[in-house]
Amino acid sequence: MISFLFIVNRALSSSSSSSGASSSAATLTRSKKKMTAPGPRPLVLCGPSGSGKSTLLKRLFAEFPNTFGFSISHTTRKPRAGEEHGVHYYFVERPEMEEAIAGDEFIETAEFTGNLYGTSKAAVREIQAQGRVCILDIEQKGVEQIRRTDLNPILIFNNPPSIEELERRLRQRGSETEESLSKRLNAAQVELDYGLTPGNFHKIINNVDIDVAYEEFRNFVVQELKEQEKQGVSVSLK
Repeated sequence: MISFLFIVNRALSSSSSSSGASSSAATLTRSKKKMTAPGPRPLVLCGPSGSGKSTLLKRLFAEFPNTFGFSISHTTRKPRAGEEHGVHYYFVERPEMEEAIAGDEFIETAEFTGNLYGTSKAAVREIQAQGRVCILDIEQKGVEQIRRTDLNPILIFNNPPSIEELERRLRQRGSETEESLSKRLNAAQVELDYGLTPGNFHKIINNVDIDVAYEEFRNFVVQELKEQEKQGVSVSLK
């Protein structure tokens, strides 16, 4: 099955084909100036793997194809079958990414199952330069890091029905070993504890029924963007 990130980035290719084809080295070595927020506030969606984030975002992109842009993350893990460099992730070697992290070129980074993941400042700037709302799908540690920047992100937590349902969905994917599944479920519990703590997010979506969850998610995002428009920020809700 073609992944959600593939669909999103192909949909955006008409306006950002050159950035999608750029090399990871070029992306990692762009300006190291302090991060600024020249466009709409970034939208952060956090939640455990298998919680339904991709479905929410896919629907949002389908309804508002000209409003949002998905930043492409970097990772040191190897590509899975069907994944493309510069589309799903920027696949880089660990020394290269560690050097970029030391050079303050990332907004947020995290390590999971021995691999580094992160969102570069350049990736967010590319989306903002297009006048789009940059969406970041990041983990708890990434949320903690981005809160310390001057990006002023909108923070949303996607709360799944239960740990048991998460396990069922992850097993259904068929891509996890028992060891990796155990690690993901342990990480999911930590994320749930953080996500449901009052004050950590602007909005919690209880994703039990996907149609109800999307309506709540969509309405909250649209209202936030309309508030930004009132403050003079250019946002295209189309």
